[in-house]
Amino acid sequence: MQLKYVDTKEEIIAINRKSKHIEPHLHNALEIVCVTSGSLELGVGQELYHMEKGDIGFVFPDVIHHYQVLTPGVNKATYLIASPFAIAKFADIMQSMAPEYPIIKAEKVEPEVYRVINAILETEQSDITVTQAYLQIVLARCIGKLNLVEKSSVGSNDLIYQTVSYISANFKKKFSLEEMAKDLGVSKYVLSRLFSKTFHRNFNQYLNDARLNYACHRLENTSDSITNICLDSGFESQRTFNRVFKERYKISPSDYRSTCVKEMLS
Repeated sequence: MQLKYVDTKEEIIAINRKSKHIEPHLHNALEIVCVTSGSLELGVGQELYHMEKGDIGFVFPDVIHHYQVLTPGVNKATYLIASPFAIAKFADIMQSMAPEYPIIKAEKVEPEVYRVINAILETEQSDITVTQAYLQIVLARCIGKLNLVEKSSVGSNDLIYQTVSYISANFKKKFSLEEMAKDLGVSKYVLSRLFSKTFHRNFNQYLNDARLNYACHRLENTSDSITNICLDSGFESQRTFNRVFKERYKISPSDYRSTCVKEMLS
């Protein structure tokens, strides 16, 4: 398991793309995924839920989740990520509750919901007021079909998930293995063994992976400068960022961004 942290500086991110494996991650935003072709597996906590065309999944803020693609062929989905600001009417309940079963099957989805999701995709990113209104419609039509339970019951309190949550909340800061272990109430040796045996990397490697995953999200979805992305990701210098980035991806951050743009246009 490897954490991917998604930042949501934009109020709403909307994209339709090929489905792919996305590692366990979490963020302080609502995530809605609607399968438009093929199938997709949505993992929430330690459970995996199968989704077919037309199914819609809901991941509430601060819930660990991931995606897997297990079937061949064309598998695509629309992903909506909305910050708490954009879901103000529902924000309070989403902070403490989460769906017991996060999928609404296609036969239970009102046709209007699909039309509104398509409208969100077609709305200019700058027209946030209209997009927010559309999103409120989606939630109003869907949230009543979800059985909401206490958020703590859909996650896990074990050390693995505490570790994922801690890294996601703090990777932009400078901290040591010793400081993290103290905050989690375990010895640094226990935590070190966890990184080695469960995540198959040491603390520094795992922390850098979290920072790189966040940086990649920014490179893919924003026009922010690489310098700002580097610093916002928790790296002390752009030189270190470039070196670590090339070690993992074998190309520079600027080349990575160019490649992503070409793939989105193809």
